[in-house]
Amino acid sequence: MAKEKSSLRKRVTRYAKVSTSMANFGARAAGQQFLGISADRQKQAERLRAALGGLKGPLMKVAQILSTIPDAVPQEYAQELAQLQADAPPMGWAFVKRRMAAELGADWEAKFKSFEHEACAAASLGQVHKATGLDGRALACKLQYPDMPSTVEADLQQLKLIMAVFERYDRAVSTKKVQQEIADRLHEELDYIREARHMRLYDLIHAGSKQVHVPEPVEAVSTERLLTMTWLSGEKLANVADRASLADRNKVAMNMFHAWYTPFYSYGVIHGDPHLGNYTVRKDLSINLLDFGCVRIFRPRLVDGVIRLYEALRDKREELAVEAYKEWGFANPSKKLVEILNIWANFIYAPLLEDKTRPLDETHTGLYGREIAAKMHVELRKIGGVTIPREFVFMDRATIGLGSVFLRLKAEVNWYRTFHDLIEGFDVKALEKRQTKALKACGLDAP
Repeated sequence: MAKEKSSLRKRVTRYAKVSTSMANFGARAAGQQFLGISADRQKQAERLRAALGGLKGPLMKVAQILSTIPDAVPQEYAQELAQLQADAPPMGWAFVKRRMAAELGADWEAKFKSFEHEACAAASLGQVHKATGLDGRALACKLQYPDMPSTVEADLQQLKLIMAVFERYDRAVSTKKVQQEIADRLHEELDYIREARHMRLYDLIHAGSKQVHVPEPVEAVSTERLLTMTWLSGEKLANVADRASLADRNKVAMNMFHAWYTPFYSYGVIHGDPHLGNYTVRKDLSINLLDFGCVRIFRPRLVDGVIRLYEALRDKREELAVEAYKEWGFANPSKKLVEILNIWANFIYAPLLEDKTRPLDETHTGLYGREIAAKMHVELRKIGGVTIPREFVFMDRATIGLGSVFLRLKAEVNWYRTFHDLIEGFDVKALEKRQTKALKACGLDAP
């Protein structure tokens, strides 16, 4: 199949749609210094969410990512953007048939025993149909929406404009590297051949695990824009959270913890999107991981930096924190910047710093994180702002997203011991060797 490329005509069409939706917001922003007026800021944030919510697609996905990064956008905006949902109206059957024929040829239906007309799931970049293979296996077919390369390119250009509006009035945080990181990951998500390799990587990492299950890609009926995989049955986490006992909820939380953090601390790999639609829970409370488009592969030194920062906070060692932030990608952090960054780090690492069973958030409110971010904002403005390194984006998104899952489960766990069991005997050189071998086996490049 010829590679689908972004066309100028399609990009211009998308520019027009986005620009129209943003017109009123942009005009108000230019006419008022709304970032300095709390009441206006809330109204503007609501208008921005309304404008983006009608667009669907990548721009909305970007908005959700930004909402998890402390101080990337003002808190009023983060709260509104966090409410956006990634679900999109699915393509109709006539549309699906044309797309499937474009990917697999005119006789595509003959390559399946059955193929359901209605999508069982729809998101910002594509939708999923349940099917049965010629060998009788239950399959999931992830079909990308048409013209997504053009849509992504257009939306990324609009992202630059939106962030320029924020930074014009408030320079506490520079998001240039954040934008580049988001752009690179979105481009990767469009490549379903790469996603299949991510899937094989996670299968290798969790091989033999009874806690985590990974589907198998079916290459014979997959392309760059169509990913067919084995179907994994399970229940939505929300249902489990509402009916299960505390012991069962804790077990699900531990399985989720290992699904995300065993790959990170053992291979330098993290799933950057703990969206509720990206996994299900089996009857034995183990986890099915279903989507591998947003996977971030880190330098082993970054993983070392994450552990070093934990040790610096635990032992109150400022010099170790400086070295850790350098490994994270913060250039020559000053003593004052380290103090400010530690405000957020102490919030994120808090459950790991106490050797006791506890809920993730002992305040039992959703306000504490907002208060921390607001405090950081004030302090960052005093020192002239900070540039957030690329590596921060999806580490933070995974941490915040997974934390919201633990809060939804109302899990009570000894996070300290769970973390220490995972990192016991950590050796950065051993990680590097494991990572290199695993990436090579799955056809992926080293970071």
